[in-house]
This record gives sequence, C-alpha cells and structure tokens, in this order.
Amino acid sequence: MKILYAIQGTGNGHISRARDMIPALLNRCETDILISGYQADVSLPFEIKYQYHGLSFIFGKKGGVDIWNTYVKANIKNLVKEIKTLPITNYDFVINDFEPVSAWACYLNKIPCIALSHQAALLDKNVPKPKSNDVFGKFILRNYAPALVRFGLHFSKYSKDIFTPVIRREVRDLKKEEQGHYTVYLPSYDDQKLIEFFRKIDEVRWQVFSKHTDRIHINKNVEIYPVTNDGFLESMSSCTGVLCGAGFETPAEALFLGKKLMVIPMSNQYEQHCNAAALESMGVPVLKKLKEKHLDKISDWVASDYKIEITYPDNTDKIVHSIFDQHVQQIISKYKWKKDYALTFPAGKQKDQINLEKVYKQATKE
Repeated sequence: MKILYAIQGTGNGHISRARDMIPALLNRCETDILISGYQADVSLPFEIKYQYHGLSFIFGKKGGVDIWNTYVKANIKNLVKEIKTLPITNYDFVINDFEPVSAWACYLNKIPCIALSHQAALLDKNVPKPKSNDVFGKFILRNYAPALVRFGLHFSKYSKDIFTPVIRREVRDLKKEEQGHYTVYLPSYDDQKLIEFFRKIDEVRWQVFSKHTDRIHINKNVEIYPVTNDGFLESMSSCTGVLCGAGFETPAEALFLGKKLMVIPMSNQYEQHCNAAALESMGVPVLKKLKEKHLDKISDWVASDYKIEITYPDNTDKIVHSIFDQHVQQIISKYKWKKDYALTFPAGKQKDQINLEKVYKQATKE
C-alpha cells in the first residue's frame, strides 16, 4: 500500500503536527509527503516529494488575514496546473491535512481522500461555534480541501471521529519551568504595534515571536525574536504564560505544558473564531482585538495564577491505527468518488450548490 500525506504549509501548526504524524504513517506503509502553501517558519526533517505553491491565506499586520494580498498571490492558473500534474493515481489513497492541491486532484481522479485535520473537526455539529454567522468562512472550511471522509483534531473529544491534539514529541520532552516572562505569538500584528502595546505592561518581560523580522531586538521589557522552532519552544517551556492567536497547535501545546493562556482570534478567520469559542467554553480568556481598552484585562491576567488543568495523552499511533485498521478498507470499498459531489454552502440547500467540476472547468479557462 502506498499513500500520500498532504500538508497545508500556511502557518506552522500543520507542519509541526506532521513531525509526529509522518513517523507513525511510515511505520504502517510507504508514504510520500506533499506540502503546499507558504508563510511557515518551521521545516520538516523528512524528504518532501512534492512542494507546491498551492493556495494560501496571507497574514496581515493589523490583526487579521490580508484579503488583498491573499487575492494578489492566489495564482489560480498555477493552482490548476498543480492539480492536473500531481500524479495522484500513483497512490491508493491520500491523508489530507487541509491541503487543496491533492484534495482536488483526488476528486478529479476518483482517488479516496481522507481528511485528518483540525479544520475537519470544525465541521462537526457538536463543536462550539462563534455567535456570528460567517457564511464565507463555513464555505471555505467545507470546500477548500474537499474530502468525503473526515477525522478531526480538537481541544476536546466532541464526537467519536474527533481526537484530542497531537502533541509532538519534542514538546512532550520539554523541561517545564517558569522564568517569569510571557511568550507572545501574534503573527497578524505589526512588530511596532506589539512593542508599543506591551511596553505599557512593564512589570513583566514579553518575548514576542515575529514573522516580520529576521533578527533579535530588545526595546525595554519587550524582546522581539524571529520565529524558529527551537527558540519558540525554549521560550514557551520556561514562560509563565502564553498570549497568542486562536490557532490550534500553539494553544494546545500551551495547555499541555500547564501554562496560563490568553488568545486573540484573527479577524476574517472563521477557524480562529471557532477555536476561541471552544477555548472560552473551557475557561480560557479571549480578547476580540489587541486594543488599549484591553490593557487592564491583560494586566489582570498577568497578575492571576489561574490555569486550565488538562491532560492530552500521546495518541498519534492510536489515530493512525484507528484510521487504518477500522476505516481504510471500508472507505476504499464503500465509497466511490462521484463527479456529482457538490460544493455546498452551510445552508445545504440545492439552490446554493456549486458543482466542483464546473468550478474547475471555469478556472481552467481563465
């Protein structure tokens, strides 16, 4: 059996998780690796068979996704070419971590695509959701990387097909201590804004990890570092608290390490608002934006000793075992990759459906 493990390369979370998933997959069968997307600051210590541009969402500097830059850098013709030229028929099936090139290639060639991602969990009806109804965000979650079968990862096991987070071995092996500083990872904010903001809470040191710099610089109690895997883990393992976006891997790792946690979801990012809703239900403080009116809330959080106590077992092998031994043969024999599978809006109404093949043909003409 030969499979393709396809990984989303936007941000660091998917690649960080893959560091533990890949050995577990290699223990079961021959596995090739595909990564598409960019803006990741960590790498994989494994051979990458396919490296594609894909379709990425670009981080801005004002607290959210940069919609214009995302549009400018979205080379649809190149995306279509990547989908068409990927030799997807060389594989028995694909395990997909929210990666669009292989997902669409599977659809067009009737190859089984199994979603195993945090995004897959967000489609489950039992998962906490934000109060606001983001129709476009829901549409992206369902159709960015289409899959007929989905297994999810989330902060809690909300249903039978959702697993708790994959905490990578290098995090599990960290020596935990508290040196008094706070680790900050807010990649959608400008460095200068972060410096000016955290200087106003001068009773503690802030170690800020930035996607917008390649050197270390210190401004009074605010230290700016480029994002590196080792540097970030060293800071997080020895910090008193973590203030970050409402992504998935960093909050999960902070909770596992027993650190105080506060999150600020990115604007125009439905996934992060779903995560914020889940974390808030667990007792994690959530801020809508990084604004001066929230200085008192952050100061109170710094002064507090409140932490969430949670245990995440090492379940990577269990996840792979579950998928292979309980589902793969059933999936391959039961499901047929039909061309009439449709992109659907959350309402699920027939009038709101867009056929995948029509979308693909239209993109090919452009």
